[in-house]
Amino acid sequence: MTEQGEGHHHGTHDGDTRQGDQRQQSAAEAWDERYGSKPQIWSGKPNAQLVREGDGLRPGKALDLGCGEGADAIWLAQRGWTVTAVDVSAVALERAARHEQDALDRESVHAGPGAIASRIHWEQCDLEAWHPTEKYDLVSSHFLHGPQLVWPTALLTAAAAVKPGGTLLIVGHHPHRLPPWGNHTHPDMFYTPEQLVQELGIKSPDWQVEVSTTRDRPATGPDGQEAVIADTVLRATRLA
Repeated sequence: MTEQGEGHHHGTHDGDTRQGDQRQQSAAEAWDERYGSKPQIWSGKPNAQLVREGDGLRPGKALDLGCGEGADAIWLAQRGWTVTAVDVSAVALERAARHEQDALDRESVHAGPGAIASRIHWEQCDLEAWHPTEKYDLVSSHFLHGPQLVWPTALLTAAAAVKPGGTLLIVGHHPHRLPPWGNHTHPDMFYTPEQLVQELGIKSPDWQVEVSTTRDRPATGPDGQEAVIADTVLRATRLA
């Protein structure tokens, strides 16, 4: 996930309130510790599949699930989107807000003060328990993997947040072509395009599938390792 622009992540399992709070704290603390261990975890570039699939979309309201250090949200804001960017890690969100301000400072001469900042709302939440209160023109989720996450739960929330005429974009590691580094030892964390379509109920007459595929790409690990891995990519338009 370091090989991408942003590695995105997750919340906790269901349970009673006390247990849920403990698991939420555990997930948040784990990711806070990971982010706190280095000044930067991800590359700072937007995810390649977001650029490929999202560049031609008409800007509107976007939801970025598991925004990490903010590269995707900032890329969308720079193209006119109003973005709600959510993550479980407070450290990641603080870093994302700083990156947003850095981008704003760089572009202020051309865009004017506040042009990017006014378009992004950062929010800390447990992605498995959180439910948005509005609908979006684009819901984007990239590499929402983790041992604490039952991925269909969070991604069903993502699909439900797409308004009619809007776009759902989900990208993840394909289980048969995983990076040979990092925490990729739990096969249930990952999914094929077919699994995504089936688990999320992305089918006619409610959805039109625009892209459901696997794409190979070269990747570089956190210690400079080189490998060719595969992304699962699903882009669909909600019809009703």
